[in-house]
Amino acid sequence: MAFADRSFETTDRQQAPRSGQLIAGAGILLAAVIITLTARQLVPAAAVAPVIVTLLFAGSAVAAGIAFLFRRDRLHGLWLDVAGGMTFVGIVVSVFIEPDQLAGLLAASKPE
Repeated sequence: MAFADRSFETTDRQQAPRSGQLIAGAGILLAAVIITLTARQLVPAAAVAPVIVTLLFAGSAVAAGIAFLFRRDRLHGLWLDVAGGMTFVGIVVSVFIEPDQLAGLLAASKPE
């Protein structure tokens, strides 16, 4: 049972700094709040949730791209955590989107 083997030792150099992970988590939540408050002012109320989800997924893609730039650095794991956190928040917010909201957005965006 390899997963129960505790014979290996890890050094502090191999582990990502804990404070960086906490700062990244706080940054994700702060970005979500800022995006929400800005979207409420710029788009109709029915379109806020889809806009937030789209921006969170786009931000997640950017964070994943940055993680691949730092492939050999210790920041690689931190940026992947940021991308995963933003994706998770985007999926959770997408649960609250009703199909009628999306249908209304698609109908409003068609040129007549």
